Amino acid sequence: MRQRTIVCPIIQNNGAYLLCKMADNCGVFPGQWALPGGGMEPGETLHQALAREIAEELGDNLKITHIAPWKFRDDTRVKTYPDGTTEEIYMIYLLFDCICANREVTFNEEFQAVAWVSPEELMNYDLNVATRQTFREKGLL
Repeated sequence: MRQRTIVCPIIQNNGAYLLCKMADNCGVFPGQWALPGGGMEPGETLHQALAREIAEELGDNLKITHIAPWKFRDDTRVKTYPDGTTEEIYMIYLLFDCICANREVTFNEEFQAVAWVSPEELMNYDLNVATRQTFREKGLL
């Protein structure tokens, strides 16, 4: 089984959190709302990987002003690729609290929508199990 280290920003702006609705046909949690993030590449530092993932998934205009490591956890997930194949992966998640100065997001094909969500509204979204656990551990659900 392959192992991946995943950097996961928990991005906040004026009390709202950025959620991304995954594409319906691929990823670890197809069609569900999630936090952004992705796997580290060989030779990258944590901060380089985080900056790259934010830029790739959310565009260059989102201005992150604060990054702080928050927590880590691990689990095993099945990832579905665009061609329909699947792979079981052992994932190590490195979660970071991030604050941004704006809400200028241009998302890529991994997502079908984004939303800025207040803590009171989180329960109204079909959050994937990992994102739900993160917000529970933060005391927001």
